[in-house]
This record gives sequence, C-alpha cells and structure tokens, in this order.
Amino acid sequence: MVQLHVFFSGNVQGVGFRYAARQMANQYRVIGWVKNLNDGRVEMLVEGDKLEVKEFLKALLQGMDRYISESEVNWSEATRQFTHFGIIH
Repeated sequence: MVQLHVFFSGNVQGVGFRYAARQMANQYRVIGWVKNLNDGRVEMLVEGDKLEVKEFLKALLQGMDRYISESEVNWSEATRQFTHFGIIH
C-alpha cells in the first residue's frame, strides 16, 4: 500500500475538479480525500495498491489536463487511516 500526496496548480478551482476526482476514485480501489486550498491549488491525498493509485492518477490527469498547469507529486507509505475517498470542504 502506498500514499500519494499531490498539489495541483492551474485553473483547478471552480471547474468541478474535486467532484471529478471523487467520481473517478469510485472507479478504482483507492481511499483518501481532495480539497481546495486558499491559494487556488487543489490538494489530494490517495492511498491504495500502487498500481491502482497510479492508474487513478493517470486517469485524473488525462481527464482534467486542460485545467492543470502543474502537479507536485509525493509518494510515501500508506497510513491506512481512511475508509473511503471524499471531498473536504
């Protein structure tokens, strides 16, 4: 199990980014959260099997590529503290 922590920059707020991420997460065996930041970025933390997390990230990047100008990606070991993937408000 791995943890992926990503900061997305660009035109990522006000375009349904968090809802798209949650909908896509439901298609993969991943857990975690996504939220808007005050500086205009979106932060996402995802845990799951490494291949599942990679495939989810790939799908999200492809589906939302027109809004993303930069992604800061950090990998670590999963904490297993989540039960589902949700939006933090």
